[in-house]
Amino acid sequence: MHITKTYQALIFDWDGTLADSIGQIVDAMYYAHQQVGLPDWNPHAAHQVIGLNLREALRRTAPSATEKQIDALVYYYRQRYLSPDNRTQLFTEARTWLPELKQHFWLGIATGKARQGLTKALDETAAAPFFLSTRTVDECAPKPNPDMVLSLCEEFGLYPRDVLVVGDTTHDLLMAANAGADAVAVTTGAHDKATLQTAPHLTMLSGITDLAQWLGLSQPTHNTNPTAPHS
Repeated sequence: MHITKTYQALIFDWDGTLADSIGQIVDAMYYAHQQVGLPDWNPHAAHQVIGLNLREALRRTAPSATEKQIDALVYYYRQRYLSPDNRTQLFTEARTWLPELKQHFWLGIATGKARQGLTKALDETAAAPFFLSTRTVDECAPKPNPDMVLSLCEEFGLYPRDVLVVGDTTHDLLMAANAGADAVAVTTGAHDKATLQTAPHLTMLSGITDLAQWLGLSQPTHNTNPTAPHS
């Protein structure tokens, strides 16, 4: 089924929506817990907090940690995640469809990452040219606060009703709802279908190919490998 509404812009989450990076994030969280010596590691809890700002996410994965330990968790997480050896890859579907989507919509990113992390990821995937603008928690309030969506809408000169948010977590979907924007869920990332069902969304899709088809695009007509990582 295709949509009947026309959107002028698509606002994507990054991790788990466009980037195949959930494993990297969980690994960095686990590494941080090990370095600080915290015993209460829970991989399921880690998946649930992806998309929040880093400090809040780590606070939830280590509920017994002191503020000093949270500081250390943030330090070790960034040490692991920002390592030059830890390179981000786009989902193949995202690499295929981003050039086509850019021909029909303005594209933006709203992510719980810090600016340093997003810049690194965009450089590694060579994806920056596809996006008109991006927002991180260094510039805006974290999800599910609507600030990132509203800030992008202001820059684009659009109302929230003119944009569609695409994300893999309830944090993304609630951010959209709080901004007054529509959202679709994709099942490629941190939250499973049952969890995604608890937040407002128009439809649930299996990935970016399904999204493109839902938006009325039949097949990509441009270069299908424009964002291959740098060698």
